[in-house]
Amino acid sequence: MSAPTEAVPEITAYRSVPDFAYGRIKDIRVRWALDEIGQPYRTRLIGGIFEDKAPAYLHDQPFGQVPVYKDGDLTLFETGSILIHIGDADGRLLPRDAKGRGRAISWMIAALNSVEPMIQTLVVLTVKGQGTDWLAGAIDAAKPFAEQRLSRLSQALGDRDWLEEHFSIGDIVMIDVLRNANPELLAPHPNLTAYVARGKARPAFQSAMAAHLADCAVGEPLPA
Repeated sequence: MSAPTEAVPEITAYRSVPDFAYGRIKDIRVRWALDEIGQPYRTRLIGGIFEDKAPAYLHDQPFGQVPVYKDGDLTLFETGSILIHIGDADGRLLPRDAKGRGRAISWMIAALNSVEPMIQTLVVLTVKGQGTDWLAGAIDAAKPFAEQRLSRLSQALGDRDWLEEHFSIGDIVMIDVLRNANPELLAPHPNLTAYVARGKARPAFQSAMAAHLADCAVGEPLPA
């Protein structure tokens, strides 16, 4: 739930994005976590993905991405570190016991390191390769790596609702990664399709997505 006051955490978000990125930017993950625990926040819009960023912003986020999270004198970048901070402040998203905490963080890192790069590679190839004679071959080369990771994830999830006993920051990131995949990749794994649907049905996801889309316009051109 976004809020205008200064006494709440601030996250940054893009003012405009290319068509393919609309609804897919990673500030949604932080918004979702904050809405899950009922923590109001405010947003600061910084322009587009490919616009040059001010030196002050690059000091906070060396890669010029979003979100940057500020709460008092604390400044964080990268969604993983932000979600751990939010989870540590509220046990609903990150268990207090060492075993549960470790598993939730491990799943979050698995989403970021083991699954997302495979999905993102296919997205980038599809966007940049439209109309080229190399796209089909590139997709054929990259797709098996994504399929293998999704197969392993499907086996690990099994018939559970969430990756562990309770919904956590690991689920937030994993579901957001999977919802950006081509549905054809998930089709062989009905449990993953249902898992994503459960996540998207959560009221906190829906409110976070609504706020995310309200802040962001479509139309930023892709770089040449």
